[in-house]
Amino acid sequence: MNTTATLLTLFTPAGVLLNGQGVASAAKRLKALGFEVCIDPSALLKHQRFGGDDAARLAALHRVARQAPSIAMATRGGYGLTRLLDSIDWKAIERSVERGTRWVGHSDITTLHLGLLANAKMRRPVSWAGPLAVDDFGRDDVDDVTQACFLEAMSGELEAVGFRTEAGFDGLEVAGTLWGGNLSMVCSMLGTRHWPNVKGGVLFLEDVNEHPYRIERCLLQLHQAGVLGAQKAVVLGAFSNYKKSALDRGYSFKSAVQHLRSVTQVPILTGLPFGHVPTKVSLPVGARVKLLVDERNVLIGW
Repeated sequence: MNTTATLLTLFTPAGVLLNGQGVASAAKRLKALGFEVCIDPSALLKHQRFGGDDAARLAALHRVARQAPSIAMATRGGYGLTRLLDSIDWKAIERSVERGTRWVGHSDITTLHLGLLANAKMRRPVSWAGPLAVDDFGRDDVDDVTQACFLEAMSGELEAVGFRTEAGFDGLEVAGTLWGGNLSMVCSMLGTRHWPNVKGGVLFLEDVNEHPYRIERCLLQLHQAGVLGAQKAVVLGAFSNYKKSALDRGYSFKSAVQHLRSVTQVPILTGLPFGHVPTKVSLPVGARVKLLVDERNVLIGW
């Protein structure tokens, strides 16, 4: 990929960075990949557990939108964007997308992706569920798949992602808007004016540090609210870093998925390489996609 003169801005819209080393390492690596890297001046601010107080983070978000770089990548997730949702100038974010900005991130950045879908006037504004600067490019060893997929996505070359799922879905073929992200953040937006209310979509979900019963509870909330039933398919990514309990007695993440499959007829696929794990694909939130299953091989193309 030729990234010469491709401006990539790093900004901190949510959780605090403990120090600047991770941002410096990420910037160095991204520069080595050919990007022109700009670090927003407020990226290293600290206020309680946030990357600056609400006003500073909101100003940074709007500053990046006005700058309209080719890529706007969050330094990290954490928590904080929910505080800003009612104050974000969504027209400014939308204008930056129209000018070519690709907003990139996952975890708490889910709120930005879904808020854009809900508030934008343009048809299918696309943002990218993908790596975070510090968590992914600030590592000593960046995952090859994560890096390659990100580079192809940002250059416009990425047209599909593939993965293996469980048996039982051979021949499935659906099309719809790709949307979703972090399960906890998706549920937190349900019922608000920032909820995108996608019908007939392909919903992808992931989470971290959440026990399977909490995952099941959130998925049941989406089911009972009519969200899951309104989709063509649900695709589960990584649900990582949770601790088992002595009370589980055989209950597991697989048990939770099996229960959800018993209460909804919507296909629920597993295996998407996405979430709080080193290996993750980049996904165009808001794009119309086709999902095809051949035996256990899944392809999501756009």
